[in-house]
Amino acid sequence: MPYPSPLEAKANAALAPFSAARRALASSVNRKIFRAVTILSGFSGVVLAATTARELVVANYFGRSDALDAYITAYVLPLFMVTLVSKSFDAAVIPTFIEVRESEGAEAAQRLFSGALVWSLALLVTIALLLAAFAPYYLPLLASGFSASKLLLTRKLLYFMLPLVVMSAVTVNGTALLNAGERFALPAILPILAPLGGLLCLLALGRRWGIYALAVGTVAGTALQALSLVALARAHGVRLAPRWSGFDPKLRQVAGQYVPMVTGALLMGTTELVDQAMAAMLPPGSVAALGYARKIVNVLVVVGAIPLAAATLPYFSDMVAKGEWQSCRHTLRTYTGLILLATLPITAGMVVFARPLVRILFQRGAFTAVDTAVVSHVEAWLALQVPFYVLGNMAVRLVSALKRNGILMGIAAVNTVLNAVLNWLLMWRYGVAGIALSTSIVYLVSCVLVFGSLYALIGRKRAQPAPASSP
Repeated sequence: MPYPSPLEAKANAALAPFSAARRALASSVNRKIFRAVTILSGFSGVVLAATTARELVVANYFGRSDALDAYITAYVLPLFMVTLVSKSFDAAVIPTFIEVRESEGAEAAQRLFSGALVWSLALLVTIALLLAAFAPYYLPLLASGFSASKLLLTRKLLYFMLPLVVMSAVTVNGTALLNAGERFALPAILPILAPLGGLLCLLALGRRWGIYALAVGTVAGTALQALSLVALARAHGVRLAPRWSGFDPKLRQVAGQYVPMVTGALLMGTTELVDQAMAAMLPPGSVAALGYARKIVNVLVVVGAIPLAAATLPYFSDMVAKGEWQSCRHTLRTYTGLILLATLPITAGMVVFARPLVRILFQRGAFTAVDTAVVSHVEAWLALQVPFYVLGNMAVRLVSALKRNGILMGIAAVNTVLNAVLNWLLMWRYGVAGIALSTSIVYLVSCVLVFGSLYALIGRKRAQPAPASSP
């Protein structure tokens, strides 16, 4: 057999990672996950295009103004509550939902989901009312550097956007329910309604209503998304409606996973609130600068991390329900390699080309060259989190599928303390860019801790035989 030429050898070496990727995707589950991720990423890219169009218009209208600082600060609280309660809900309920569906049938799984949705929505309504009642007391702490008029605007915007808490709960949980049935496409495109609503309302009424036009459009678009998901679920034979059938053992199991998941999300979610509050201590425009940089980095979150997490949770849950520990380990190892292969060069590009990227995206109208210099510095430090965020987001789903959310609560506690300490140490030396660097370090530590815990768990499970199949 002839030896390859030097040129062929170099070509083979260059293509080796892609050949390994093809071999890794050969298994049935990996192909299904890859197909789901492709669908979700494609539609998420379309949603991202609409979101980017909205942000370009927002930058042109508001730059790094006080109005945008107020909007971002007001919006972060409803967003935090959605992350805290709703996204914790699907991570806690979907593994048990799939386990019940496998062992007891679709109707029993539907009862479980509808029952869990009752207390999830009740909790969200209570939280929204408490946020409204205590806004005069906590907003001065969250936005300590704001003037009195800027703080008043923040509170008015908060009141207007609090309905997002309940509406987004419907959208998040409806999407999770449909994804559990391996229906990914339409739930992935419907989030386009919120940015389109904000964009259209801003273009039509922005000159007259100012920042309120953005808030009105966002709320209206989210409401339309929630109604569409309810109709879509009904068309696929599932009910996205709260219905109480008693607090049975399976629902107690969900609650047992939900409490540590919410606690962990609360601790981890406070890192963004702490970042906002500390950025508000810095010169005016710092909150907006951090917000613009996050929008760029969130591109990879929207088209990478979120689709991957949504696609892997149902399949990880199915493998765990069947006791397929070797498959869990193989899938985790496969997608770890693929994520690193994809994200490392992208992250390097986002760091090296930070300034031209910010200039192309935002520098027009009220967004000046000075703003570009500030935001690009923040974006370069913030981009370092990307590989660790995407990896950690996938690994967290496997921990949830294993019903070991207590581990995530402990890791979140470590991250919360670390974030506050690093923010304080770095912000006084590097300004708002120091807060961005702190975030990247926190995600690195979180990723190491989650993977270490996960491999220890799977290592103990691998030797166990798979449960006998139900007759």
